[in-house]
Amino acid sequence: MPETAHVQVSHLTKRFGGVTAVDDVTFDVPKGAFATLLGPSGCGKTTTLRVIAGFYDPDAGDIRIGGRRVNDLPAHRRGTAMVFQDYALFPHMTVRDNVAYGLRVARVKANERDRRVNETLAFVGLQGMGERWPNQLSGGQQQRVAVARALVIEPQVLLLDEPLSNLDAKLREQLRVELRTMQRRLGMTFVYVTHDQEEALSLSDWIAVMNQGRVEQAGDPWEIYYHPRTAFLADFVGAVNLVPARVTELADGAVTVTFGPHRAAVRRPRETALSVGQDVRLCVRPESFTIAAAGAVPNGITLSGSVARRAFLGDTMRYWVKVDDREWIVDQPDPGAGAPLDGPVSLSLRPERVHVIPD
Repeated sequence: MPETAHVQVSHLTKRFGGVTAVDDVTFDVPKGAFATLLGPSGCGKTTTLRVIAGFYDPDAGDIRIGGRRVNDLPAHRRGTAMVFQDYALFPHMTVRDNVAYGLRVARVKANERDRRVNETLAFVGLQGMGERWPNQLSGGQQQRVAVARALVIEPQVLLLDEPLSNLDAKLREQLRVELRTMQRRLGMTFVYVTHDQEEALSLSDWIAVMNQGRVEQAGDPWEIYYHPRTAFLADFVGAVNLVPARVTELADGAVTVTFGPHRAAVRRPRETALSVGQDVRLCVRPESFTIAAAGAVPNGITLSGSVARRAFLGDTMRYWVKVDDREWIVDQPDPGAGAPLDGPVSLSLRPERVHVIPD
């Protein structure tokens, strides 16, 4: 196991009856990282998290935390703590008693218990709220109590199962920032489950994208977003143009492709075998384009088309531009700087912004 890996999942398989929920999954979570398991509903991400936590026994494979195999250890001896989607607060206990619960179970002495509870409540911004009941708190405050209850037992790894999904959009964005700040202050390894691509990209140092019980790709957010290995991953993580093309020439560091009547030399993907005549997909993110009124003299790959429709997204104007028989999604930042475009337009794209995926 690499020295920097904190949580190692090796060939993990988990079945429920005849359904394989997690299918031979392997990944290493770097120590001190905010790591995210991202994927659509039913992809196996929550099951993977619960196997790491010790709530489910694996049918095959190993879980190691800090270099120690934990398959046979109960949940409370793994050095992990879980924050659940519904927070799972005890309604008949005050905030203080909810946070102290794990310490009471562990028979921590009263003085030490009080000290740790007070410090943790202050850390999550709940000073003075220890005597309140859960039903007297807002959703964001309940989420902080759930995090405090997990942190107070001083785990090695904090596991979070979609803890922001029940909150409204603005509060969710605020608490993302708080969670990220908290994780950096603690230097603790977080493993976070979400189906929200924006949440994963904004929070994470490391992401594993799951689909149908398997990991499609794992790495840093930049690599996941701009260099996806599969069409599913490109389409799932953000808006994208996925255009069928064919390889016509190969050279060191470059590949020439044809798509419709167009021909372009683009960057050859790393660690991907290609051959002349092979069908591929061109992956182009909407923000990679420059769009201008027809007649402009663009640089790089150029496409002429017409605006089919547009949507104002606040900080971005999104255009759907008809080029030949296909619509391309194009994002223009700072739309207030000029009048919206309509009718014929020119698109330009630098070759290095095109990512090639084998079909």
